[in-house]
Amino acid sequence: MLVQATFLQVIASQKENITQQKTGLIRNALQKLPDLNAHVLIVSGIRRCGKSTLLFQLLQNKYKDALYLNFDDPRLYDFEPADFLRLDEVIKQLGVKVLLFDEVQIIPQWEKYVRQKLDEGYKMVVTGSNASLLSRELGTKLTGRHISTELFPFSYQEFNAFLNTEATEASILHYLKTGGFPEYVKYGTDEILHHLFEDILLRDIAVRYGVRDVKSLQRLALYLVSNVAKPITGNRLKSLFNIAATSTIMEYLSHLEYAYLFQFVPKFSYSVRKQLVNPRKVYAIDTGMVQANSASFSDDDGRKFENLIYLKLRRTYSEIYYFADKGECDFVVFSRGNISEAIQVCYQLNQDNINREINGLIAALTFFNLKQGTIVTLNQTEVMQKNGFTINVVPSYQWL
Repeated sequence: MLVQATFLQVIASQKENITQQKTGLIRNALQKLPDLNAHVLIVSGIRRCGKSTLLFQLLQNKYKDALYLNFDDPRLYDFEPADFLRLDEVIKQLGVKVLLFDEVQIIPQWEKYVRQKLDEGYKMVVTGSNASLLSRELGTKLTGRHISTELFPFSYQEFNAFLNTEATEASILHYLKTGGFPEYVKYGTDEILHHLFEDILLRDIAVRYGVRDVKSLQRLALYLVSNVAKPITGNRLKSLFNIAATSTIMEYLSHLEYAYLFQFVPKFSYSVRKQLVNPRKVYAIDTGMVQANSASFSDDDGRKFENLIYLKLRRTYSEIYYFADKGECDFVVFSRGNISEAIQVCYQLNQDNINREINGLIAALTFFNLKQGTIVTLNQTEVMQKNGFTINVVPSYQWL
């Protein structure tokens, strides 16, 4: 239980901290945020990707008289649902009409309080580090009165803007190694991403979901970050880590995905049941996170490169699959249920792999009745014709 004086102290100190910070690069997401009327804006994304900075930018540029409150503050760890009544009194006392709530998912029953404030005419933006903020259940609790968006680490475009660099092969290689977490891009200290990786596992997963076997969770996460762009199955992982039930592994994978640490891409099939049982390919939220935490002894540039291309697609599409039939194609993407494009990823096309890469892409193009496809490479440019299909080979710095 908290007292009003605690809220006032936290709000004042957090506001002072905000005013002393530079808001940094204006994120692309900020330019796309809708005006708030009768809806709460929900921004979700992995820890340290820039959600708080986004709120700072809103506070300084758009809602200068808003109340900002970060619930992930040690002084608020004893917050209980009943404390919303005391927070209400503080809000009335301060006379604000716009509320910016950071890391709100920490507080039980926050959805009811947000709905209450909407009904009272407040404008609201809330952020959280869990994909459950985008869930259908949340839509039910807010009865359609919310607009949701995701924030990711820097895109390649934002990375270049932050560092004032051009779109070239050199900057792609830099981005591939560094990734897009703003603090890491700025300072380049590996400990930043080591601590972030562990913080997500412990605070966002183990504590939140009551995971008792933390060691197995950590070993699983280390395996996944060391094997990006590879297919995995629950049964295989269960045997690998000597865990009693496949259901436990699947729970861990679900937690890791909800925390935005990893994404799992299914093999395309018109059968939902087959999608569930077929191997899924694992991708990390950031290639810098892979570089800093992978236990692999090889550079694995090809797989990290594929991960990089996936992240671009993830920002654009919600339906992403890999295709494997008479050949394998890295990505087939859909928009509103309709096939949009087929994309093959190859770090460097050469005589040893060109037939495999082209034939895998053509297999997908044939299956989906598409006339052209794309092969994204590190630095190659070419247009090929084969069997009536057009293959566009593009350099990554152009495609991104």
